[in-house]
Amino acid sequence: MDMCLGVPAKVLEIRGEKALVDFGGVTREAFITLLDDVKIGDYVMIHTGYAIEKLKPEEAEEILKMLEEVNKS
Repeated sequence: MDMCLGVPAKVLEIRGEKALVDFGGVTREAFITLLDDVKIGDYVMIHTGYAIEKLKPEEAEEILKMLEEVNKS
């Protein structure tokens, strides 16, 4: 069985249908067309280049912290 992973990112800039997002120091563009009312500073879950969910800052920080711990293992 295959599994896909969504990763939290912080929105740095809005560029029409896309946003420049930060994955802990790595920036990429992601489509934001699936969500309403995305703003600079929001945290979003990115999957296959699309923002699929808005996250509360504390949720995003917790997930990022867990991913960092897994990466250290």
